[in-house]
Amino acid sequence: MVKLFSSLFKRTSDSLAGIPAAELGAPQSCAGDSGMDPWAGQRERMVREQILQRGIRDPRVLEAMRKVPRHLFVPPELRERAYRDCPLPIGYGQTISQPYIVAFMTEAARLTPESVVLEIGTGSGYQAAILAELARQVYSLERLAPLAARAQQTLASLGYRNVEVRQGDGYQGWPEHAPYDAIVVTAAPPTLPTLLLDQLAVGGTLVVPVGESQGFQSLLILHKTPEGVVQKGAFPVQFVPMV
Repeated sequence: MVKLFSSLFKRTSDSLAGIPAAELGAPQSCAGDSGMDPWAGQRERMVREQILQRGIRDPRVLEAMRKVPRHLFVPPELRERAYRDCPLPIGYGQTISQPYIVAFMTEAARLTPESVVLEIGTGSGYQAAILAELARQVYSLERLAPLAARAQQTLASLGYRNVEVRQGDGYQGWPEHAPYDAIVVTAAPPTLPTLLLDQLAVGGTLVVPVGESQGFQSLLILHKTPEGVVQKGAFPVQFVPMV
């Protein structure tokens, strides 16, 4: 889960490499849109102004971001701010990630309708819901039992039957269901967890922020090949620590 992003990234080509940092845009107003579904209007504006303009192009990712009701994954008192261009607190010192970062990490994971995904850091469950729109199955680990229970309840209430949430240690992964076509980590370990790489399938992608919680962190995009692991990108970020 993203605590605070000091910088964002703007695509300069259709490759993930070479994306320069850009300043974080100003938070947007969450005033209601006209029409039958004001939340749908806000989601469309979020996609148009926060995500498309920053270079996310995968149509399946964009459709998932338009569809998933982000406001149902935040505390009720914050729902009017759900579609703003920033992370929001969800309790227990954790946050729901900025919409752009959710879209960026999802696109980087390169999912297909047959993908099996491991997520480390369930948090609110929003990232898991986005992944579930694109993949066959999502397994999500959360170290805080109250957050895990609440996320599972929210996901079930929205009809997501292809997401399983469990309370557990993200450093250990979830070996029972390995290998995974993609692993998405939403908290920053100080070094790359080797057990997660071991659980990644050949041909799979690991998206993970790495670095000290109060220092420099990089969002790494790693692709596992028969010859070894190839790094596809590294961008400055600031995530909550993985503990």
